[in-house]
Amino acid sequence: MALAALLVLSLAPGCAAVDSLIPRIDSGPRVGQPGYVRGFLGGVAAEEPRAALVAREVLSAGGSATDAAVAAGLTLAVTLPSRAGLGGGGACLVFEPDRRSGAEAVVFPAGARSGALPGGADRPAAVPMLARGLFALHTRGGRRPFEELLAEAERLARLGTPVSRALAQDLAAVHGPLFADPAARAVFARPDGAPLAEGDRLVQADLAATLATLRISGVGDLHQGGFARRLAEASVRAGGGLTVAELRSGVPRILPAAQLRAGNDVVAFLPPEADGGLGATAAAWQQGAGDPARILSVVTPVSAGPGFGASTALVTLDRDGGAVACAFSMNNLFGTGRVAQGTGILLAAAPNLGAVAPAPLAAALASNANLRAFRAAVAGSGQQAAPVAVAATMAQILGGAAPAAAITAAAPEPARVVAIGCSRYLPGYAESCAAASDPRGAGAALGGSER
Repeated sequence: MALAALLVLSLAPGCAAVDSLIPRIDSGPRVGQPGYVRGFLGGVAAEEPRAALVAREVLSAGGSATDAAVAAGLTLAVTLPSRAGLGGGGACLVFEPDRRSGAEAVVFPAGARSGALPGGADRPAAVPMLARGLFALHTRGGRRPFEELLAEAERLARLGTPVSRALAQDLAAVHGPLFADPAARAVFARPDGAPLAEGDRLVQADLAATLATLRISGVGDLHQGGFARRLAEASVRAGGGLTVAELRSGVPRILPAAQLRAGNDVVAFLPPEADGGLGATAAAWQQGAGDPARILSVVTPVSAGPGFGASTALVTLDRDGGAVACAFSMNNLFGTGRVAQGTGILLAAAPNLGAVAPAPLAAALASNANLRAFRAAVAGSGQQAAPVAVAATMAQILGGAAPAAAITAAAPEPARVVAIGCSRYLPGYAESCAAASDPRGAGAALGGSER
């Protein structure tokens, strides 16, 4: 009766206010739910397919490019722990069209150790930076709650996820020394002792519990709360030797990006702090004068090197022209090769200790300051070849090549590159945007329109 009365009243003149009280039936997705966005979503490219899918779902739920990158980065800690993990770190470039300062850099590499190592630290661990770094990235343009972006990674760790080709290849390459650690073997080996293969189910119950702790208590608990004490104790048992004081000191930095002019556009690069003080991607661009052929001919002979990559990359773009380009690393494939028991965290290798050097973190992002519009984002992996590949691919895209063609033409071995480009800029011309993942890798590129 009450509802009927409201319906009658709403038909009477001057009852617009009453009309607003009538319950409305709306079966469509709401903001925060996949499918909320209709039309152009933006795009994502990542070196592991599940991370790309998670990022696309965030975009379709109304999240920003920053939200998508945060969710994908956290997912990589579950689906590609050989190259990205809570024990590691990374660096990102972030661009928002309404921010006059242009692109910013959020820098959080797996941290160097301070002071003398404690006795028994036969596999020195880097200071974990990924969680705090992605939280800092979230402050630069996130729209969805951080704990919401963490939830899918937690779910995948708890319920399991199929091993991707990317992870299977890494496991096949180093499972011998990795399985010397019982905690790592328990996670990454089949019951018969063989490494998990593509399609096998990877379940990480301890990591899921850690992600739940971060979701409920906040990422600060990993650095200065009760969880920090547990992690420090577990790292000592794993030969990593981390201390609570070192965990507390691990703080990401938000820095101006290194910026160079390219015609009417500005290309932003990660600052030197992101790759051990080298600024290698910007240096490759400068040495080649922004020309892809010159970049490759001048820099490749001294930059490309053998060996397995210890990093991974992703790029995201939202419908408004916001964009992010990130590279993550464990400083060694599977970091130290040891898991901090009870936490599920693979410990990254401490940089510049023994034979471990920090992996270059390579990313670039182009925009037009006058239009306040996005043009291209590129990120890559592949050790010393990554900076060259990213610089040359960006030069190809700015020269008019589509991202897929640019990667094929400009990414030398062993580099792998992901890219998004909008030839006529965004906001404005969504139909000119395309995303691509290196065809030699095992990643995925997704985007376009949602109907």
